[in-house]
Amino acid sequence: MRIHAHANIVVTDPSAISLSGYNKAIMSEENKPIKRIVIIGHQKLPDIEKESVAIAAFLSEKGIETQHGYLYDEALYRKVKQGEFDLLIALGGDGTMLRAGHLGGPSDVPVLGINLGRFGFLTEIARDQWREYLLRIVIGDYWLEKRMMLCAEQWRADSILGKWDVLNEVVVARGQIIRPVHISAHVDGRFLTTYVADALIASTPTGSTAYALAAGGPILPPELRNILLVPVAPHLSLDRAIVLAEGSSVSISVEVDHQAVFSIDGQLPIGLTNDDRVLVYASPYIVKFIRFQDPGYFYRNLTPHMSQNPSTGNHR
Repeated sequence: MRIHAHANIVVTDPSAISLSGYNKAIMSEENKPIKRIVIIGHQKLPDIEKESVAIAAFLSEKGIETQHGYLYDEALYRKVKQGEFDLLIALGGDGTMLRAGHLGGPSDVPVLGINLGRFGFLTEIARDQWREYLLRIVIGDYWLEKRMMLCAEQWRADSILGKWDVLNEVVVARGQIIRPVHISAHVDGRFLTTYVADALIASTPTGSTAYALAAGGPILPPELRNILLVPVAPHLSLDRAIVLAEGSSVSISVEVDHQAVFSIDGQLPIGLTNDDRVLVYASPYIVKFIRFQDPGYFYRNLTPHMSQNPSTGNHR
């Protein structure tokens, strides 16, 4: 399967593009008026209800209709999918942003992240900044950053068993037996290689700063629409990451007699049998993140993110 997609901006002379020109190109799309906002938070975070109520009250004072609830609130999810909201505010960390992206992308609802968690690659606003920036939302002073999603399909022989929307990555990996597995990859129907490894990651540019980065992969700019393949702990097999051409698909399977699983964006693993294959390709959906910083924020934020990992409690 081969799906063609186009990047947000076509650059004929990259050397002639300034930051302001790039920013202007992205912001040229007219922002739609935002009148209805849903606020979704991670229920395990402290003070999440208090924070949600405060944000809802602030927006209501500005004449914006709001509702709030927790992740996996089925009633709110249905309303988002039915087009009842113009914006989804996600309260939490990057894990919350992934779940919000799974909902907002296919529903064509932009997502704004307020960081109440630890990591903040995807979130836009710190906990103590939301009043200032929500005022800018009200007057339309923001831009939409568009990030690709993937589709992942599980096939057994000629039958499809499931289909998922992906924002970060698809991982095909060994199961509970601690030994490398033989993972075959075909790109656009052509055999690429067989990895002997703990896992193979098929990542979006968004996911290039997640598991793929930890496995030694490169960092891709978020506006790209390429799939990144990264093997995890390869043993005497191809040990380099590969960036596929835009529009390419990859089919991943595990050879006979190897117990294996696959996972979508860090969710619970799904078992694979000998004749299963996982097909990964660019989704027709995109996730729109609300941004206030100029587009150079991504590179500017890399250094502080690379200098410390807040999940360890140790900072250097």
